[in-house]
Amino acid sequence: MKNNLLLILLLLCISDSVAQWSAVGNKIKTTWGENLNPKNVHQEYPRPQLQRSQWKNLNGLWEYAITPKGMSKPDTFDGQILVPFAVESSLSGVQKRVGEKKELWYSRTFSVPKNWNSKNIILHFGGVDWKTDVWINDIKIGTHEGGYAPFSFDISPYLKQSKTQKLTVKVWDPTDSGYQARGKQVNKPRGIWYTPVTGIWQTVWIEPVSKRHLRTLHTTPNIDENTIRVQGYFSGTTKGDYFQATVKDGNTTIASAKSAVEIPMEIEVPNSKHWHPDSPFLYGLEINLVSGGKVVDSVKSYFAMRKIAKKRDAKGIIRLQLNNKDYFQFGTLDQGWWPDGLYTAPSDEALKFDILKTKELGFNMIRKHVKVEPARWYYHTDKIGMLVWQDMPNGDWEGNWQMHQYFDGQESIRTPESEKNFRQEWKAIIDYLYAHPSIVCWVPFNEAWGQFKTQEITTWTKSYDPSRLVNSASGGNHFVGVGDILDLHNYPEPKMYLFDGSRANVLGEYGGIGLAIKNHLWQPDRNWGYVQYKTSKEATDQYVNFATELYKRISSGFSAAIYTQTTDVEIEVNGLMTYDRKMIKLELYRVQKINQQISNALSQ
Repeated sequence: MKNNLLLILLLLCISDSVAQWSAVGNKIKTTWGENLNPKNVHQEYPRPQLQRSQWKNLNGLWEYAITPKGMSKPDTFDGQILVPFAVESSLSGVQKRVGEKKELWYSRTFSVPKNWNSKNIILHFGGVDWKTDVWINDIKIGTHEGGYAPFSFDISPYLKQSKTQKLTVKVWDPTDSGYQARGKQVNKPRGIWYTPVTGIWQTVWIEPVSKRHLRTLHTTPNIDENTIRVQGYFSGTTKGDYFQATVKDGNTTIASAKSAVEIPMEIEVPNSKHWHPDSPFLYGLEINLVSGGKVVDSVKSYFAMRKIAKKRDAKGIIRLQLNNKDYFQFGTLDQGWWPDGLYTAPSDEALKFDILKTKELGFNMIRKHVKVEPARWYYHTDKIGMLVWQDMPNGDWEGNWQMHQYFDGQESIRTPESEKNFRQEWKAIIDYLYAHPSIVCWVPFNEAWGQFKTQEITTWTKSYDPSRLVNSASGGNHFVGVGDILDLHNYPEPKMYLFDGSRANVLGEYGGIGLAIKNHLWQPDRNWGYVQYKTSKEATDQYVNFATELYKRISSGFSAAIYTQTTDVEIEVNGLMTYDRKMIKLELYRVQKINQQISNALSQ
């Protein structure tokens, strides 16, 4: 009888929590958003490349308040918000604007499992936009600036002996009133510029670690030498501590090595299997940290053996290569926005869906456009087999850029504070994503949006990660000999109006074929595309025409191309899918056929 009563009380509590939350607003929603359970939101392990056995997810309903900027923590809160959805989103259950003159507060309690008592407790934030202050039990423990890279705090010294701990978070985000990286967010959405995203937008979680533990891991493959370079970054270690790396093919151990914690190791991977979009093989990697003869930290990871490079072909054209073979990279411009979650996909299944559909449509690459995704998105591209070009989200003000004024054009003038912020976040993003094999190209600037000191930024990026290509300015101001790629943008049709004999030539954006689908629109009476059509057949006909023109230009020198875009976004209706992901707008098999022809153009 007692057990039945406890079960009834538990069910009542769950029902009450669910009843207090509902998606808000009258905009379209994805199927995942329509079926969202606030008790089970983004529960997957958030960091697949550095996985420990114990962790606790803090997503769910938190208290929130919006207050004037500069005020102290409120005594009462406005209601509940569903983390990790931004406060402006439908799935947050709030859908309110904040702006530069206000701040967003969060509060919740949590407990630490008893068997973690001897461990250091790390509090992780996957992503918070933009400036974050954190308190544990009313003690301020840290501040972080940056909307796109994860960050964490060791909260152990501030935990109470009692079971319940209090977590408070304050966020300020000026959106386009500030200099910080923000991508397509603006305070007044219009055209290609979208709704602001303020606050927590990725998973919040805690994990127990030993005082001596692995903080992050960089892996760099070398298929020419059949080796993998493994570099660990540790906390709390002392002289004499070392780590052991074990490489696995399934359940079979194929190599193992040991190294002092401060020294990277080279491990031979005999007869290595190469990662490729057609065969995305991943090796397992286990890391043990040893101190005083005992294993004090263990993590599971993975890596892939693949090489990205460029090389002059028999005709004298610089080609992009994958694993020492010419390979045409053909992808979509993927902005990663959602009608119900804005920056945050409603579920991990939804996050994976876009990648699968892109591959089904015959593409082999995705350009992640002026946004950075949660670690699980890159995990899915690694597993599924999709090349990724990763943009740095733009910020600050646009430069003095004029159409077709390309070489050695003017750049933005940033304040020292703005420059410092850019460099810090760009480095943090590269560190965060370094070990993902799917990422093959870094893109510091897009279309001169905040473009500054291009040669210096490109040189630094290339020296910091020489294992990847650098596309210094996608469609922006180009500088002779800077970076690996000359990247042209042209709408709607593909054009090659410049050619560089010393770099790979790519069409970084084209297309933008618009098709508005009734009942699948962000604003039914307002939509935009570079060109617009009324039927799927008409739009598909034009897509095939453009793709055919692109195919002809591959022999002339194009080595990659990116079609705009994966999905509709807000009032933009030029996606291959509707914004709610409920329809593929073009005729699937016709798109597949021409896309596969393009993707295989240099592989025959």
